[in-house]
Amino acid sequence: MKKAGLILILTTLIISYYSCERDDICPDATATTPRLIIDFLDAEDSDTKKNVFDIVVIGVDNEQFISEYYFTDTDDLILPLKTTDSTTEYIIIQEATVNNNGTPDDSSDDFIDGNQDRIVINYSRETIFVSRACGFKTIFKNVTLTIVDDGDNWMLSREPLTDNQSVEDETTTHFNISH
Repeated sequence: MKKAGLILILTTLIISYYSCERDDICPDATATTPRLIIDFLDAEDSDTKKNVFDIVVIGVDNEQFISEYYFTDTDDLILPLKTTDSTTEYIIIQEATVNNNGTPDDSSDDFIDGNQDRIVINYSRETIFVSRACGFKTIFKNVTLTIVDDGDNWMLSREPLTDNQSVEDETTTHFNISH
């Protein structure tokens, strides 16, 4: 009888151990809240990607630079969207330079010069449970992107890749912008 009890306890422990989900670490491979992917295309040949040189990307509400896009050359952008609001705005500066405002020894009054275009991204949000370890992620539905007309736009047009564009993963481009 003791042997049967011991086997029952061991079997229960083994089943409990293997049936539990690890809840302390979220694996790096787990998909989290996706970012918006934009490809820059040549306005004269819409099948060809085209670099934007010396690009700087700034979040409008927080005035934070997106570190991956600070005086760099690129033919695409991967931008985070706000999970607490239905609108995200960015200023994207082409051929950016630092203007020292006539005081080269004082960087406190420096600012970024270049051709600035503003994009406004509107969407609806849906929160999805991923796991106990990873928590929730947000996906974005009915995403629209507008290039604000300032009379001197370097971004000429934009095109969503699908009707009712959604941002559910980071494996494909969501919008093309011609310049």
